[in-house]
Amino acid sequence: MKLIRYSRDGAPPEIGLLFDAKVVPLAAVLPDAPGRMMEVVAGWDGIAPALAGAGGATGFALAEARILCPLEAPEKIPAIGLNYADHIEEARHLGLTIPTEQVWFCKQPSCLNGPFDGIEMPKVSDKLDYEVELVAVIGKGGRHITREEAPSRIFGYMVGNDVSVRDWQTRTPQWMMGKSFDTHGPVGPAIVTSDEIGDPHRLAIRSYVNGELRQNSNLKHLVFNVWDQVAELSQAMTLKPGDLIFTGTPGGVGLGFNPPKFLQTGDVVRCEIEGIGAIENRVVAEA
Repeated sequence: MKLIRYSRDGAPPEIGLLFDAKVVPLAAVLPDAPGRMMEVVAGWDGIAPALAGAGGATGFALAEARILCPLEAPEKIPAIGLNYADHIEEARHLGLTIPTEQVWFCKQPSCLNGPFDGIEMPKVSDKLDYEVELVAVIGKGGRHITREEAPSRIFGYMVGNDVSVRDWQTRTPQWMMGKSFDTHGPVGPAIVTSDEIGDPHRLAIRSYVNGELRQNSNLKHLVFNVWDQVAELSQAMTLKPGDLIFTGTPGGVGLGFNPPKFLQTGDVVRCEIEGIGAIENRVVAEA
């Protein structure tokens, strides 16, 4: 199942089920369904059985809607750094320390952005960079989750761009500031439920800037895979429905080039993952 949040004709946001290029409003299939995606994720076990055959329901063309960020307000957004071998090599020649354990930072929920909305060029920096990532959406969550239990705790997956302001990221040992500027967390376009994806560690992952291929890898190259990440995080914190995990980016980020290829106002960044979809965001001047 693919779930989206959308706005149509200026109306308040709604939740829809996406079938190719057709949207079926969730409320049309299940009138008493929650109106917030966070509640849908938390209550999915009771909702999913009622959606059998929803693809045959009356809907409307996807082109008629503005696609919004799929989740309203996750409690937390942990993100792992240096988690592909080729990205580690980029970091090595930049003089960064190579980790032997999972390295975690956080993106603030306030940075979340729609899958086709503008990414702001900060007034305080011109070192704007892109990072395509698989984003895992926690479903049942919990504490002290084992690696074997981890697949069952993931509700679904999205495409994400861990937009980074590099000078703000590296001027202190903590990366949070440089990873959490407003608009610097576009995700989507839909949440693809985990039953549709199965094991994600086989999917191609790519990014483009103005049509130029920059990152081109496969999720099988993750150093710590998604199950490892869920298990590790849950030793320290209770994972909750709707929490998002940015799972790492492959080599090819702008900082890795010599000279660096940072983003400029007007650039268009496309991030895509096989079987999940693509997001595309233009760099715009900060409001």
